[in-house]
Amino acid sequence: MKTKFTWLASLLVLLTVALAHAQGLPTATPEQVGLSSERLRHLMTTLRNDVEKGEIPGAIVFVARHGRIAWFEAVGMRDPQTKTPMTKDTIFRLYSMTKPITSVAAMMLVEDGKLALGDPVSKYIPQLGKTMNVAVEKAAADGTKTEELVPVVREMTIHDLFRHSAGLTYGFFGDTPAKRAYLEKNVGRDPSITNAELIDQLASLPLGYQPGTTWDYSHATDVLGRVIEVVSGTTLYRFEKERILDPLGMRDTSFYVTDEAKQGRVAEPFANDRTIGPGSEFGDPRIEGRYESGGGGMVSTTMDYARFLQMLMNGGRLDGKRILGPKTVAYMTSDHLGSVITPGPYYLPGPGFGFGLGFAVRKDAGVSPVEGSVGEYNWGGAGGTYFWVDPKEDMFVVYMMQSPSKRVYYRTILKNMVYSAISMAMK
Repeated sequence: MKTKFTWLASLLVLLTVALAHAQGLPTATPEQVGLSSERLRHLMTTLRNDVEKGEIPGAIVFVARHGRIAWFEAVGMRDPQTKTPMTKDTIFRLYSMTKPITSVAAMMLVEDGKLALGDPVSKYIPQLGKTMNVAVEKAAADGTKTEELVPVVREMTIHDLFRHSAGLTYGFFGDTPAKRAYLEKNVGRDPSITNAELIDQLASLPLGYQPGTTWDYSHATDVLGRVIEVVSGTTLYRFEKERILDPLGMRDTSFYVTDEAKQGRVAEPFANDRTIGPGSEFGDPRIEGRYESGGGGMVSTTMDYARFLQMLMNGGRLDGKRILGPKTVAYMTSDHLGSVITPGPYYLPGPGFGFGLGFAVRKDAGVSPVEGSVGEYNWGGAGGTYFWVDPKEDMFVVYMMQSPSKRVYYRTILKNMVYSAISMAMK
């Protein structure tokens, strides 16, 4: 009887360890993976001081190297209104950090042979075809400006959707005829619409550029989400849940936080820092809508997103589950602009970076004012979230914060201070 009890106890321990491993990732001290704990503590002290000064409500820093978690710490408040402390399981609005997840989902359909990057978008969404026009603004000799609609030279392709060269745009960067039209129609701001209804909105408006010519941040990934729905025959969330989220154990990643037991874990910004663009305020993910924005609608936790990034670092696999093939991951994280696509006037990847299939991709060791390695890929969200993956250093970092006005500043601080942890550890 004693032997049986011991065997059952041992089995329970093994199952518990296996479950914990499936939910998280292996851990290590910073020094075990070539990082300086002293420098990482200095980073957290910097963030903690900024919390005390009222610069940010709170944040989470996650650093993994060589497949192990080296640093995972939270500071400050999850909700500055209620003074609830920040915890590691806090749920954040991802905004544009949704885009890489949607891009991976679409590439799974490419691997399935159901989608090809060279396909015209009209093959799946007829409204976005040859009948589209481009809004062009012309200045007369006396300084007056006129607007003219010209037909598309060629149709947008699936490839264009991935790399933001489809001619689509957003309404909150710059002042062009197309951007003004997007703002006037409040495109993508209504949670009661469906993804299909968003397409109807976009089809009724002019493009900002000729497809295949210019990188302009846009609703292209939202359109890609709708393509996924058309090809798969299900909603974007159901497809991603079945093919990505459940296999990776991303249990807190979704478009809305409908589970009341989780709603108290949603992070909030300061009351005076809720604007993410002209006419656009932080939404409440606890209120379920119909819109599943593939370009900016998801919520997630630090650990969920870390598991997604570790899958990419592993060449498309995690815990024995294959999401993508390694050649596909390498293809996605290569520059797809080259000399063919011109960076637009609001080129968010920045100097020294190209753009792949859902990520900014670093092309130069220098040029950028921020440290990094050639081959790094990254993206961030308007609410303050950010990540980067550095294959050369076998490292990735996830930064979670809800402070849209401070998002760019802290990305720079974070990168420089994390890379200093590598250099200090190597001395």
